[in-house]
Amino acid sequence: MNWNPLRCRAQTGAAEAVMEAPSAKAYVPATPGRSGRRSLPRPFVFTVMVILAMLHAYIGWRLLPDLPLDGAGIAAGIGFLALSCLLIPAGLLARAIRRQPLSDRLALAGLLATGLFSSLFVLTLLRDIVLLAIGLTFSSALNAELSRGSALAVPITAALMSLVGYINARRRARIVEVDIPITGLPDALQEFTIAQISDVHVGPTIKRRHIEDIVTRVNALGADLIAITGDLVDGSVADLAGHTAPLAGLDAPHGAYFVTGNHEYYSGAAAWVRELRRLGLRVLLNEHVVLRHRGAQLLVAGVTDYSAHRFDPLQRSDPHAAIAGAPGDIGIHILLAHQPRSAHAAEAAGFDLQLSGHTHGGQFLPWNFFVRLQQPFTAGLRRLGNLWVYTSRGTGYWGPPKRLGAPSEITYIRLLKAGA
Repeated sequence: MNWNPLRCRAQTGAAEAVMEAPSAKAYVPATPGRSGRRSLPRPFVFTVMVILAMLHAYIGWRLLPDLPLDGAGIAAGIGFLALSCLLIPAGLLARAIRRQPLSDRLALAGLLATGLFSSLFVLTLLRDIVLLAIGLTFSSALNAELSRGSALAVPITAALMSLVGYINARRRARIVEVDIPITGLPDALQEFTIAQISDVHVGPTIKRRHIEDIVTRVNALGADLIAITGDLVDGSVADLAGHTAPLAGLDAPHGAYFVTGNHEYYSGAAAWVRELRRLGLRVLLNEHVVLRHRGAQLLVAGVTDYSAHRFDPLQRSDPHAAIAGAPGDIGIHILLAHQPRSAHAAEAAGFDLQLSGHTHGGQFLPWNFFVRLQQPFTAGLRRLGNLWVYTSRGTGYWGPPKRLGAPSEITYIRLLKAGA
């Protein structure tokens, strides 16, 4: 899809782009490096390895003595934990390997190990907390009996969680329908629809076939506008352009819009902005367009990622700049912002609706509880003053292919007049 305002007029008649920010075609972020690969400093890698080794040793120390294993079984358990300890960093560093499919296979093995280790560690820690509480309250005999039974339950439960989480992550994203009541929405914009995808994370385990399926299903929704709210990729244009190419097929009367997420900056934001514009997506970098729909006007703005200034001080995320210069007769002001924590500035700038992602809804237990420490909203539709914020759980996944309690989604949003 090579979208432009003229094509919109020809297709729909009622769908007409009437204004765009003057810098929309010229501004490209300045992100150092061509490949999008960032080498990790050796002291950091060493520190991570030491911490991983200590955490794996903790799991082995707390579980292996209480498991019904002989000497060979204990040795196998130690070997398994040692392999996990090596696979996790190897998977994270696999992108440095140019040879395919070795790089992707090593990354997958490391990510699967990460997901299993996460559940093993959390369950081991919870087991120790429960055993401590029981030991302080009941007899030592009961504590010893529970120690043996719970030691076996931990790896079994962790394996089941990882298996179910993998199936959930790899299945097709569900369609989530959301109605949003907007005060003062013009009649012409009643039931205006937006298809949102977010946090696809095209990379070692999410490839072209997955993107083709997403494009087909999004187009089938027949939405008036398509929004991609960041973290589309995990890798360079050179590595992933063939897998993101199907995005050129996204088709909606008012076009498809994209805003950067933090992972675009890890992957070479400048190159990805150019590539996505080449595919026909409108990339909004602290700017807006004004669209006309059935005679009414709506504003669609986009900001750079909340953390963009850490990569380029000139790209500081700014909802006020994104809405600057907007005409006064706008039916609704919509902001695309990757991180929900842009909401406070968006509400102050006068937006009516913010569409975000980033959180993955926590992706899998128990991390959904920790998202709230960084972000004001974890998932779903929430209200902040006069602003509605919808936070997608994400269409793909990041890191371990594992989703528990936070299913992936393609969101179909319908705007309605408040009180209608």
